[in-house]
Amino acid sequence: MAEVDEIAALLLEQAKRFYEKATEAKDTDSQLAHLHAALLLGVSSLEAHVNSICDDFLVRPELNILERSLLAERDYRFDDGQFILLEGLKMYRLPERIEFLFRRFSEKPVDKTTGWWPAMKAALLIRNELTHPKRRPEITTESAKRALSGIIDTLDAMYRAIYKRGYPAAQRELQSTLTF
Repeated sequence: MAEVDEIAALLLEQAKRFYEKATEAKDTDSQLAHLHAALLLGVSSLEAHVNSICDDFLVRPELNILERSLLAERDYRFDDGQFILLEGLKMYRLPERIEFLFRRFSEKPVDKTTGWWPAMKAALLIRNELTHPKRRPEITTESAKRALSGIIDTLDAMYRAIYKRGYPAAQRELQSTLTF
C-alpha cells in the first residue's frame, strides 16, 4: 500500500473513531468537538483517497494536458505552440474530480440519483461550514453519521466503478479499528 493510501485509510479510521467517541460523550461540548473532528478527518480522507486514485492514473501516457492538470491539480498554459503543465497549483472541486474519474476511467458518468452522491455533497457542505463559518453549523450525531456513511459509500462506488472491486473498509461501515 502506498504512503498516501495508508494516510487516507488512517484518516478515515480516525474519523470513525471520533464519531464513536461522539456517540459515547456525556456532555454536549465533548460530543460536538468529536463530531467536528470526525467530519473534518472524514472529508480529508476522501480527498486523500481521490488524490491516490488520481496518482494511479497519472502514469498513463495517453492522457492529454487537461486530464493531467485535473489529476495532478497542476496549472497549465499555452507556450510555444503547445500546452504545457506547470509546477503551480490549480485547484479543482472535489466533486468535479470524482465525476472526471468516473467518466474517464469507468467510462460511465456518476449516477447522481444514487444515495452516496447527495450524502457526499452534504458532507462537503458541513465541512465547508466548519472551515469557512458564517454562522454556527448545525451538526448532530445523525448528520455526522450520514456524512461519514456518504464518504464511505462514495469510496465504495468509486472503487467498484474504477477498480471493479469494492472499497475494502466499506464492510466495517462506521466501526473503527482504532481504540484511542
